[in-house]
Amino acid sequence: MARRGQRQRAARPPAARDRQRRDPRDNEGIIPVLAQVVREVEGDVRRGVAGTSVRTKFQVVALLVREEQARVKADDTSSDAYRTEQLKRLDGIATILAKTAARDTSLLALIGEDAELTATARMLKRDLLQSAGVELSPDDLDLTPDEPSEPTKRRVVPQSVVSRQLANPFMAPDLQAVPQRRAGPNRLSGWELLGPLLRSFEEAGTGASSCMPLPESPELEPPGMQSPGGMALMPHQAQVVAAASAGHRTFLLADEPGLGKTAQALLAAQAANAYPLLAVVPNVVKTNWAREAALWTPNRSATVVHGDGETIDGFADIVVVNYELLDRHIGWMGNLGFRGMVVDEAHFIKNKSSQRSQHVLEISRRVRTWTARPLLMALTGTPLINDIEDFLAIWEFLGWIDETRPIGDLMASLADIGLVPGERGFYAAARSSVIDMGIVRRRKVDVAADIPARRVADLPVELDDEDGRSIRRAERDLARRLVARYRAALERRSGTALVDGIDHELVRQVATRERQNADKAESGENVFAMMRRIGQAKSGLAADYTAQLARSVGKVVFFAKHIDVMDSAERLFAQRGIEYCSIRGDQTPRTRQKNIDAFVNDPDVAVAVCSLTAAGVGLNLQVASDLVLAELSWTDAEQTQAIDRIHRIGQEQPVTAWRIIAAQTIDAKIAELIDSKAGLAARALDGSDEEVPAAADVQTEALVALLTDALREDAPR
Repeated sequence: MARRGQRQRAARPPAARDRQRRDPRDNEGIIPVLAQVVREVEGDVRRGVAGTSVRTKFQVVALLVREEQARVKADDTSSDAYRTEQLKRLDGIATILAKTAARDTSLLALIGEDAELTATARMLKRDLLQSAGVELSPDDLDLTPDEPSEPTKRRVVPQSVVSRQLANPFMAPDLQAVPQRRAGPNRLSGWELLGPLLRSFEEAGTGASSCMPLPESPELEPPGMQSPGGMALMPHQAQVVAAASAGHRTFLLADEPGLGKTAQALLAAQAANAYPLLAVVPNVVKTNWAREAALWTPNRSATVVHGDGETIDGFADIVVVNYELLDRHIGWMGNLGFRGMVVDEAHFIKNKSSQRSQHVLEISRRVRTWTARPLLMALTGTPLINDIEDFLAIWEFLGWIDETRPIGDLMASLADIGLVPGERGFYAAARSSVIDMGIVRRRKVDVAADIPARRVADLPVELDDEDGRSIRRAERDLARRLVARYRAALERRSGTALVDGIDHELVRQVATRERQNADKAESGENVFAMMRRIGQAKSGLAADYTAQLARSVGKVVFFAKHIDVMDSAERLFAQRGIEYCSIRGDQTPRTRQKNIDAFVNDPDVAVAVCSLTAAGVGLNLQVASDLVLAELSWTDAEQTQAIDRIHRIGQEQPVTAWRIIAAQTIDAKIAELIDSKAGLAARALDGSDEEVPAAADVQTEALVALLTDALREDAPR
């Protein structure tokens, strides 16, 4: 019905469409109120202002969007066309929420199943509903505000932690370890050094992989080389454990995804006796970390923090917590006396202005205060997402730098070089100094010969139905809009500012402005809405191909970004009689693990339908060797994380990722751009000679390409 309704609206003359847009009901109800508030939230997050009030607005808008979507779908008193239009408006608000959460992913915790709705949030919800003219019940009207929302008011101390503190009330800092070297006066005094250190990685040194010298594992047999549970380490894993046993205490463990970083961290902690150990991990892998701890270090107790921590074991050796809960637990975690700290998926802290980054760095500072040389490990297979500066927060967590300069052993090592930035040899030596602090980067091809090679195979599909034609029209309209802005900007320029041919600097300015203002009310679709429509249009074709694979090769993993694409795929699998499981971000940990176990262990479950955002990290699905990417990510790192759910240790078959590309649309260009971004980590960490593209994001680059192509077609011949 909705699709027929869309075709009917497209066939109406402009005047009829204008009358439809001027439906007086469009300015009534909750949707206009939510649209205004969501833009306030988006603007605040874009400016880096994501305090308590902004987070409360985000949570309440998301909740009301869900409720209004359910109400509209159940409303049988309105026409199909009106309901479709309302749902489209709500989807627009949901898109803004998703983009905002992409800027600060800690916001995602506010819309999970276990998210708490404070009294302040309930009061805001009441106020928004009242401003929309919604009649409320007496209970909804009678609300008491929260206590003041300063961080200290929201923090908790679980009772079991209190018991542990009371059991050892005179715990003193552990300062018995050998102190770090302190650099005295040297030629580097007064020099700005962080920029040159980053530049040393951009230049890629000698071409060798960025990995500190590690012990040859056959020559060393440190404690933990084999777990008490009988789990044997691979040689590359054993090298890190051997280094920890030999006294090394800081690691940026940047092995490619799938090489067993969790096991290395757990056994390195055992070799270093770094207990109690704090593991800060994404919410989706908390359960997996507890399982891995039981497998690799069964003689050490592990506890997982949920909510306010009522169920945790305060005396456990290993405490696992997700980023989103740090704000309420940071007080006792900073004072418990942790002798080791692991940050999983450490690229999550690259934005130092985010709350989760600040919490991680604060706990790290306190841990280094209590213990002279604690074990600190940052785990990430993708340490660089868009920019070389992504390193800085990780280096600060490890205690190699502070906010302005290198410190401790790193500063002393740089002083030992005897050179200053600009002198011949400084950059190569400085890069080696940072690597020797503990950067460990191994590729599958180098250290895991038993893991078969993988390939990404693009599968172009033709969108030849009305949806495809509509998408191509919208893309042409966007190109014309960009060209008009470009021409208008040219007309405003003086003669001296004009250039021959296409002014590529102006093209980038126009593209950047379009991306930054993509959500402002304007005729035509923006690139984000267009990509979502392309994903929806591809969903049936991607699911159909997945079904064919499942029939011919066995288990297949299906990845998508949006819930409606996942829903569409699951409906097709049900119609075809193909058993599937679903792994999404809104599931409880128990449901999520149940579905993972079903896919891994039940031979009848042929397809795992996974959210690219929620299931792209921390899963081990190597029971499959084929994966379908139904929608494109905006980064190569996210795509790689998804592929490495099946291309990892234990895989016995060649791995193929089938990337579904909508031919003759912007989808194909974005696929090329994603691939071009893959060179950043290769050059900085793997010593590749490949050119690193500019750090501009893929959205802007896609718009640049669209406008440039349109201008070339429009040029006189």
